[in-house]
Amino acid sequence: LRKRPQQTSKGSPSKVKTFPKKAPEEHGDHGRPFIKTSSLFRNNPEIPDVLSPAVNQVKEKVFTSNMFEELNLHPHLVATLHKVLNVTSMTSVQKKTIPLLLSGKDAVVRSQTGSGGIPAIIIFFQRSDGPLAVVIVPTRELALQSFQMFQKLLKPFTWIVPGVLMGGEKRKAEKARLRKGINVLISTPGRLVDHIKNTLSIAFSAVRWLILDEADRTLDLGFEKDLTVILNALNATGLARQNVLLSATLTEGKLIVRSLPHEETVEACPQAAPQALSDSYVVPERLQQHVVVVPSKLHLVCLAAFILAKCKFEQRQKLIVFISSCEAVEFLLTLFTAILCEKPSTTSTKHTSASLNFYRLHGNMRQEVRHYVSSPVIMIDVAARGLDLPQVTWIVQYNPPVSAVEYVHRVGRTARIGAQGSSLLFLTPSEMAFVDVLANHNISLSEMKMEDILANLMKDERFKGRGKWDSKRSAAAFEQEVRERATVLQTDFENYVHANNESLQTAKCALQSFLRAYTTYPSSLKHIFHIRSLHLGHAAKSFGLRDAPQGLGSSITTNPANSKDSKKGKDKAKRVFSSYAQCHIHHHSNLWGQCSFFFLKKVVNTFFSKDALN
Repeated sequence: LRKRPQQTSKGSPSKVKTFPKKAPEEHGDHGRPFIKTSSLFRNNPEIPDVLSPAVNQVKEKVFTSNMFEELNLHPHLVATLHKVLNVTSMTSVQKKTIPLLLSGKDAVVRSQTGSGGIPAIIIFFQRSDGPLAVVIVPTRELALQSFQMFQKLLKPFTWIVPGVLMGGEKRKAEKARLRKGINVLISTPGRLVDHIKNTLSIAFSAVRWLILDEADRTLDLGFEKDLTVILNALNATGLARQNVLLSATLTEGKLIVRSLPHEETVEACPQAAPQALSDSYVVPERLQQHVVVVPSKLHLVCLAAFILAKCKFEQRQKLIVFISSCEAVEFLLTLFTAILCEKPSTTSTKHTSASLNFYRLHGNMRQEVRHYVSSPVIMIDVAARGLDLPQVTWIVQYNPPVSAVEYVHRVGRTARIGAQGSSLLFLTPSEMAFVDVLANHNISLSEMKMEDILANLMKDERFKGRGKWDSKRSAAAFEQEVRERATVLQTDFENYVHANNESLQTAKCALQSFLRAYTTYPSSLKHIFHIRSLHLGHAAKSFGLRDAPQGLGSSITTNPANSKDSKKGKDKAKRVFSSYAQCHIHHHSNLWGQCSFFFLKKVVNTFFSKDALN
């Protein structure tokens, strides 16, 4: 990695300019006080150039010239594909997989994410006697999405009834649907195991197909025991069935691939060698992948500037922003809604901007809320696998993924089935080696400059600094104005966070959850993502906090408003324990009872003094 010095228009390293401090009444720009740019742009690590190694990226031709009419399919099904899904020609994976499945063979299907895996395997559900098929997916969102796809494709076949089982729904309603009869059963592993153990009306006597979508992710989420229970229940019927495993990152070394018998492995990239395929992941051909190197202090303003650029000053852009924790999602949603959604000045007519709306999707939300966040302008999200949100143009990975596999599935939320899409990965200078990790899997990234992203703040007069920029001034003056605007935006964030104790504690909680998530990177990536490489003060700045987080743990776990109540509860507990112990001595008045009482009292008092009751 080669360090890139910042250049002025004359080619010499730039220096941060400072101006004599004036009284607030001397400033006429939006009534703002003097803005210093040194807090954000000084004492940052050097930003190296991104020297991405040359790779032979594995590409897959998405669509073929073959039509569905060429297969021996029901005409109603072909008509549904044309009219409902607007699909006329087969994708590469569908062309290879459908004839194989129609012949009754088991298969492991590995293709790029978003290339039509589910439509490839549901086409063979066309028998009038309604045989039962079981489709296992790892998440609730994917279960609901798959169920909706089945409903569309099976609409002409009224005798084939799809149904879904997933956490967050009422078991009583699911049991009623099972009693009425479901031909195509889509479920998450945990909920299906629950029904296997507790629902008498569920039976697998007619199962002819087992489909595992995102099979490797199902294991990664810890569902190995649940899959074993499901497979045992299916195998108990003694009937022959067809097994189909689907994933963009599935390899022969995965346990689930070895445990289920399969006759064929379908690869959508025949031009690549098998050894290359084992180490390479297929990404959409029309996906443009970018990386930006941003010091920790500038993460927040850089993300905000990028969102403003794409969703306010450009038309028809839609983002998914991946965050590492639910607490950070909620914090950023509240912060951006308060600061970025503010109406621009009525005196500015230079730019016509679109309205900005923020939505969230994470595991702590109620299930009924999660169903209705499928079409936001901007989504701050922690989910990845299999989600098919329409017309997503940008994937922003604000926090890096824990593996190259996770990276592939994140960027696969855009550029789906031949569409155009882009992705942006945020990295700090100490995390630059992750580019090489992706290159080892034949994934190449192009660099996007942080300065270019921050320059988008020049389009928004709400964050105007004290300078008066015009096009005739030098490049150095332009750079200074961008820095001032970034500092104004950061100041707005910090003022909001520090406005009251509730918002301050929310920011600290989000920071703590970020740090906790940072410690969960696998050992193979610890040399890149290690908690010791983080500057806690700079990380705090990226959550709108002004100071380094001294005493962060105690400030979050202890609520000052409830300190008196907790002390009262502690004293009451001591009195209750003491009275109980004395009664014990009264009924067991021997030396051992007295010794044990004093010993226990000393131990409990020791724990109480350490706030164990809290």
